Amino acid sequence: MAASRPELFKGLGGGRLHDRAITRDLDWGVEVPVDDLGPGKRIYVWFEAVIGYLSASKEWAQLQGDPEAWRDWWEGDEARSVYFIGKDNIPFHTIIWPGMLLGYGGLNLPTDVPANQYVTFKGGKASASRGVGLTIGEGLDLFQADALRYALAASLPEQSDTDLSIDEIGRRINEELVATWGNLVNRVLSMVHSTCGGVVPAVGDRTADDLAVLATVDGALDVVTDLIERVELRAALRTGMDAAATVNAYLNATEPWKLARSDPERAQAVLGTALAAVAGVRVALSPYLPFSTVALDDELGPVDAWHRREPVPGSSIGKPAPLFAKVDVVELLAGDDG
Repeated sequence: MAASRPELFKGLGGGRLHDRAITRDLDWGVEVPVDDLGPGKRIYVWFEAVIGYLSASKEWAQLQGDPEAWRDWWEGDEARSVYFIGKDNIPFHTIIWPGMLLGYGGLNLPTDVPANQYVTFKGGKASASRGVGLTIGEGLDLFQADALRYALAASLPEQSDTDLSIDEIGRRINEELVATWGNLVNRVLSMVHSTCGGVVPAVGDRTADDLAVLATVDGALDVVTDLIERVELRAALRTGMDAAATVNAYLNATEPWKLARSDPERAQAVLGTALAAVAGVRVALSPYLPFSTVALDDELGPVDAWHRREPVPGSSIGKPAPLFAKVDVVELLAGDDG
């Protein structure tokens, strides 16, 4: 859970549960279905709003033509529910909503409630209603979808408030995503295209260095799996990017562009290994970068399983286009005051 225990207990008044009013004196909203409280009582929005999780599931089942399908999600032994929220919503999702589910009877309680700290923008809490920060639409006007997803995931406020700016988003895209992952994919595909006749090379016996880089990627996939299961999403992304950096270092050490002249067979083995490593890193990053993942389907096949697959020797590798464009931060900032 992203929010710390001290933060949670502070919000609960030192760890003690207190009575909480669930009605408001209003002339709009959901009426309280009892008479002895007097007229004009409405259910407090944060008491009734969480019921939407259940009612939306029931509505979905109706739309699917299977009115009882919601039970698979709310009563099934293998069903898991993870509620991603901000820290200000912790009491409603960890006390009020579980209490309502227990009162209803027979429904699954939340499996996990990962609560993030706040995203701030230029020092103020990001808020769509107050116009603080970027809306999704505004962000997509400025950045590629996957690039924006990367910058936001890399900045998740899991343990403390995180301040974002256009400058910081651009920096992460250029210095991390483009420089590490985008560069790796482009250089490997480009060298395979130019050195191996535009097809995936066949690889014979691999050296210890070849096997080591693949073991690093496979190990990273295992770590990413564990971190995502624990909802440590920023660390999982960092692990995938570290694996990409390891493959870049492998290329720098083996120098296949030189081997292409001095030892073509070894060059093909290195590039085949690098391509296999890229295929594995791609799987690790696929939850964060879905669109650019699909863009590599023609070269590496679809990501339809959570493990590294060896590219098929002889498969075509076209001349690659860059996955991500560098961001001109100066130009972006010219239309923004910071």
